[in-house]
Parts: sequence; structure tokens; C-alpha cells
Amino acid sequence: MKVLITAAQFSSNISGLQRHAFNLVRCLLQRKEILAVHLVLAPWQRELAQTAGLNAMHRVTTYVADMEQSLLSRNLWYYRRLPELVAQIQPDVVHLSYPVPVNASAISCPIVLTLHDLYPYEIPGNFGFPKVFFNRMILQQCLRSVDAIACVSDTTKLRMRLYAPRRTWGKALRIYNCVEPELVCAKQSPIPDWQGEPFLLVVAQHRKNKNVPLLIRVLHRLLREKLVHPEMKLVIIGITGPETPRIFRLISDLGLSKRIVFLQGLSEPALQWCYTRCEALAAPSETEGFGLPVAEALLAGCRVVCSDIPAFREIDEQHCRFIALSSDAEEKFSQAILESLQDPPPSPVSLPQFSSEVLGTQYVNLYRELLPSAYRLRGTHYTASIQAPTPKEHSL
Repeated sequence: MKVLITAAQFSSNISGLQRHAFNLVRCLLQRKEILAVHLVLAPWQRELAQTAGLNAMHRVTTYVADMEQSLLSRNLWYYRRLPELVAQIQPDVVHLSYPVPVNASAISCPIVLTLHDLYPYEIPGNFGFPKVFFNRMILQQCLRSVDAIACVSDTTKLRMRLYAPRRTWGKALRIYNCVEPELVCAKQSPIPDWQGEPFLLVVAQHRKNKNVPLLIRVLHRLLREKLVHPEMKLVIIGITGPETPRIFRLISDLGLSKRIVFLQGLSEPALQWCYTRCEALAAPSETEGFGLPVAEALLAGCRVVCSDIPAFREIDEQHCRFIALSSDAEEKFSQAILESLQDPPPSPVSLPQFSSEVLGTQYVNLYRELLPSAYRLRGTHYTASIQAPTPKEHSL
């Protein structure tokens, strides 16, 4: 079986979407039925693939799409050029790692979509107006066009019913994001000029749903009331976004410029260093489709203080401190962090449901179910793949 995975998106730094795509490759390679994986990247993502070691993986071929970084160029490539690439490679399945415009009538094999969230509907502020309406249009067109929708959580799968018709959400099933213990930890600190100061950690893009300003106010409260070490820092790992100006204004207003560190594009070993060295991971999100940092922190043996939302509960209900996002959330988060710091560092939590072995099996089972029906519906004769190509990179 040959699978083509699309992962080209706007960011040149590692993000949750790209990590999902790379982990999807690793999941599929667990299965002997997968003879070849073809991964489509944007030109500015070459280094990310190399850092992740994808170029050296047997059975993996990377393709660099001829696109510009603008939203229009990326979407036009997916709608017009992806069918040409599919015709050239002739995969058995196309797997979209996130919603994009897709011309399904020009693609003869089954199309699977990974659906991470319903943010265009749940939190329009992530996109702004009128851009959010464009995102909703793309999301609905993609959901209608694909043969199956792999939701990253039961939370996302259930929310589909609020925003999509039955014929659409009836194509959905849950296949979790892949999250496994990181075996390599960086030896040097990724925090500039770090001298052993304690720090709280948040791993989040600068978007409205991540609720980063709440953590900034929490740190200010803890320092002002002298409830934590006077050198306590807040390390924020994530790419910039619409909320970046607001975040920086708040830091300036509260006089916290020396207490907050911004990082992005960290390698997996460097990120693991942060999980193992932080005092606690804080995740105050208003809504999430999954909650990758919470799962990673638990696997690393990290204290976790997070908002009480369904996606976080779905990851693990036993080893996190859950805080309701009510009017007194700042006070409650501050108290929960203080209480967690009194506890001894926890042991790593086992989360086998997120393993590449388990998820690789689920993906292959899904692909198998789709192949006969999709080819029958589209009137195309199906011939199984019999030989994998030599791994290399192609430019398109």
C-alpha cells in the first residue's frame, strides 16, 4: 500500500500540524503493509524534515511543492496541483494532514482527512474577520469532499455534529494524535543565559484559544505576592500569531520582560529538556482539539495544571490539576500552581493509546476499509502497490 501525505503549510518553524504529519509517517512505517510513504512539504519546510530524520527513513520519499507562502498560493496548489501529483505517484490513499481545498473529483483514490479541531466555528478570534469565513468555507468544502475523517479525539468527533450535516459527520471516526516518550533529551538549555532559575512552561501558539495572557497575569500575581521564587520565569514555546502584539503589550504593562522567555522551533530533544526541567506545565486553553503538550508533559513526568476542558480530560483525568475558566480563573490557577509545587515530581505516565503501534494499526484498518468502496464508487480499477520506491526528495 502506498500512501501520500500532504503536510505543506505556512510555518517554517515546527508546529502541531507538522508534528502530526511527521508522527503520522512514523505510525504508518510501523506496518509492513505500508510499502511507501510519499510526504509533500513546502519549500520552507525542508529543514524541518531533515531535523526530524524523515529524509533518511526507508520507504519515505519527500516532495517539495512549488508554492509560495501566501494563503492563496498554498490553497491553489492543493486544489489544482495535488491531483497532478496523485496521478503521477498513483498512491492507494491520499491523507490530508489538515483541512485544505481539495478537488476530489480529480483524484481517483480514497482521500482521508485528519481533523484537529473546529476552531473556525468555536473560536473565530483565532482568525479574525472576515478571514474566519474563508476558513469555514475551506473546512466545509474539505469535509464534504473526503472519504473519511480521522478526528484526533472524541471531543473533536462529537463537536462535528454541531457544525456539519449528518452525511459529513457520519464519515468520521476517532484516531488519536501520536504521542510517545521522547528518548533523547538535550544536554544544553535552549533557554538563553539560563542559570538554573526555576520556570513554568507553556507550549502554545500565540492564538486566542491558548489563553496565554492568563498565565502572564498568574505569574505576575505569584511574583507580586512573593509566593514563588523571586527568579521564577515563564517560558512560552510556540510560533507567533494574532495574539503576539497583545501578549507583548501585557508583558510590558506588568513589567515582566525579564521574567518571560519566548522560544520557537525547538527540536524534540530541546523540548524534552524543557519538560523535564520545568516546575510545571500550565495549559489554560479555552478550547482544544487534543492537547499535545499535556500528553507530552505527562509522559515526561511533569506536573500539569490545565483548564478543565473536555480535550484535556480525555487525555488523562487522574494526573492533572483541572481549573475551570470562571471569573476567578487567575486566582484558581495561581493556587493550583502553588499546590502542585508542593508535590514531589510525579513519575512518567503511561499513555499506550497514543502509541505509534496502536495508531498505525488503526490507520491501516481505515485505509483497508476505504479501498474497495472508494474505487467502486469512483469506477476505477484498483491494483495494489507491489514495490516501494527508493527514498529521495523530489521538487515539483
